[in-house]
Amino acid sequence: MTHDHPREIARRSILRAVGGAALAGPALLAAAPSSFAASAVQPVSEEPDALESAAAGNRLPLTVVNHSGTHGNASVHVYIVGTDPRGRQVHVNRAGKAVPVALSDNGANGFTDYALPLAANGAATHLKLPRMSGRIYLSMGKKLKFKAVRDGNGQPSLQHPAGWVSSDPNFDVLHDFAEFTHNAAGMFCNTTMVDMFSIPMNLRLTGRGQHSTGTVREGGRAAVFAAMRRRAAFDRLVVDGLRVIAPGHGLDLGLFPKNYYRPYIEKVWDRYKRHSLVVKTNAGTFTGRVSGGRLTFHGPATVSFDRPTTRDILFCDGALAAPNDGVLGPVAAVLGAGFNRSTLLRTGPQPTTRPAAFYRTTLTNHYAGAIHSVVGNGKAYGFAFDDVGDFASYIQDVAPRRLQLTVTPF
Repeated sequence: MTHDHPREIARRSILRAVGGAALAGPALLAAAPSSFAASAVQPVSEEPDALESAAAGNRLPLTVVNHSGTHGNASVHVYIVGTDPRGRQVHVNRAGKAVPVALSDNGANGFTDYALPLAANGAATHLKLPRMSGRIYLSMGKKLKFKAVRDGNGQPSLQHPAGWVSSDPNFDVLHDFAEFTHNAAGMFCNTTMVDMFSIPMNLRLTGRGQHSTGTVREGGRAAVFAAMRRRAAFDRLVVDGLRVIAPGHGLDLGLFPKNYYRPYIEKVWDRYKRHSLVVKTNAGTFTGRVSGGRLTFHGPATVSFDRPTTRDILFCDGALAAPNDGVLGPVAAVLGAGFNRSTLLRTGPQPTTRPAAFYRTTLTNHYAGAIHSVVGNGKAYGFAFDDVGDFASYIQDVAPRRLQLTVTPF
């Protein structure tokens, strides 16, 4: 299945914006790939009339369930933050109202306390999501420190945790997040490991259908940590028992080789001096060759790419930047996925959509490969264009009735 990837381009923009700075835009756009089949994670029972009433009032019922097996409800904290339809940065309170961020929200310690506690009794905590785009953060053991600041336009905004930065005040806090956009078009959400892998969680969305992101198998979290510790170049990405940092962030921090992909890039560039690379997208079929140091494709339009760096590959940016234009963007996305999955030297058109062919070479994104290997349906967001071929942990429904986020067993 080919794919135009308009949603993921916007998502990468927000990931750059929130790296230790203020959330600057919507997490997702409405256009997205097809939903995925439901997993074994079961929803907590609700009263249908109450659910429909709440959803009709533009506040989607959200149930949070803690099945971690390591942390009791008293030590788990939920934060819902993002941008409302008016473009204001907001946090959601216990009543499900989106409250604008204010500098006065910072307490004596210099940080806000937007934590929503889990229910003291029972497995489920019932909340509501207003219409907005943002993230649902979870922290365990300690609360997160969000700081209200002024953005470049002088408006109140929020600094988000950056678990891959050792100087971040939340570096020693076990935390993770899911992303969502809830608007008049429906509910669009995903679990993401693009920045880091820390807390295994599942999203289950009920609306016109039943949809679920992939579930990390029991013991899968430990398996990812162990796999990274065993592999040279990736071993330094493990932060104690807290998280594994994505290799792109690791590269920026000097923890991952900046020329890791160089031998593979050279092989790709050399091969396509002599052979044609065929890329199929919804816009049509593109055929490319390397000439003058650039990989140039002809087809519905002519698009060209400079030789990428390792950083370009890991962030799907730079030489592989993908504008939301329906032409260059889709080709860039396929190339980004092919480099991360190390499938570009295989014969036949791209994208390669057979999972057994992914991450099979010595030089590949072993971080993404390890995460995919422990998810029940094989779908995860290990890098920005992991949705090429619909392998991402993304779900949607145009008539949502409820959302359940479950912390699954560690």
